[in-house]
Amino acid sequence: MLLAQSIFFSPNFPTLTKKTSFRASLQPHNNFPPLRVSPTPKPLGVRARIKTLFVPFQKKSGFQICHSLKKESEVGGNDGRDWTTSFLLFLLWAALIYYVFFLTPNQTPSRDSYFLKKLLNLKGDDGFRMNEVLVSLWYIMGLWPLVYSMLLLPTGRSSKNSIPVWPFLILSCFGGAYALLPYFVLWKPPAPPVEETQLKTWPLNFLESKVTALISLVAGVAIIIYAGLAGQDVWKEFYQYFRESKFIHITSIDFIVLSTFAPFWVYNDMTARKWFEKGSWLLPISLIPFLGPGLYLLLRPSLSAEAISQTPVEPE
Repeated sequence: MLLAQSIFFSPNFPTLTKKTSFRASLQPHNNFPPLRVSPTPKPLGVRARIKTLFVPFQKKSGFQICHSLKKESEVGGNDGRDWTTSFLLFLLWAALIYYVFFLTPNQTPSRDSYFLKKLLNLKGDDGFRMNEVLVSLWYIMGLWPLVYSMLLLPTGRSSKNSIPVWPFLILSCFGGAYALLPYFVLWKPPAPPVEETQLKTWPLNFLESKVTALISLVAGVAIIIYAGLAGQDVWKEFYQYFRESKFIHITSIDFIVLSTFAPFWVYNDMTARKWFEKGSWLLPISLIPFLGPGLYLLLRPSLSAEAISQTPVEPE
């Protein structure tokens, strides 16, 4: 549904009357609704009241104002959908799957099976000492699904299709980024509204808990320190495993892909919580694999129902 063209006022820009487009691709949905003022003349008292409304917005940056200039029809409809990003993500996912099945080294399948049983504690103590870097990689990969669950629920949900996020999060416990990328392809912001009562029920109360964020961050720090204290010979051995082992090769790439996409979802969650101005300094830190997103989850503000409430989707 197209609404009448609004007149936008900004302390940094002249009156804007040109329509701007908005991409509903894999980008965080900043919901800073523009102030709409009727172009028809108003009595003097009404004009005075309207003028006072401008005061809270005078400190906003031009970046935020530009983000607020979007058509409501593109919020509620599919006309502004840009499939370029989704198509590129699909190509990336397809390339990764092809590489995993056909191009990864597979020189030591029997050793891979042995390593997997050792990591799953299916083999007793036989005197073999597992590589410390490999052990650290295995356990840090077990924490990534929790971190992504805390980033995607509820601010990473999709309101413009019926694709739920939780099946992909469950599959990511076994498939990692290879299971999450299809959801990134299908994701269409903004996140649907959430009720206050939902934030107090499972699993949102668990994922929003600072205790959960603290435990995951402390566990991640301990795992990374354990790998960092390993000697040079241990790292050389791990690199040799990476060149020979299909299992270790795939797991390492999985870690890299998850670390690459995490800063985007940190930014998406940050803007949904209206915390970009205060928390933007965490964006460069989120580039640090696992530790950056983990620190953000610990410091981010609590989510309120109003924070991610968006303009209702118009029926087509």
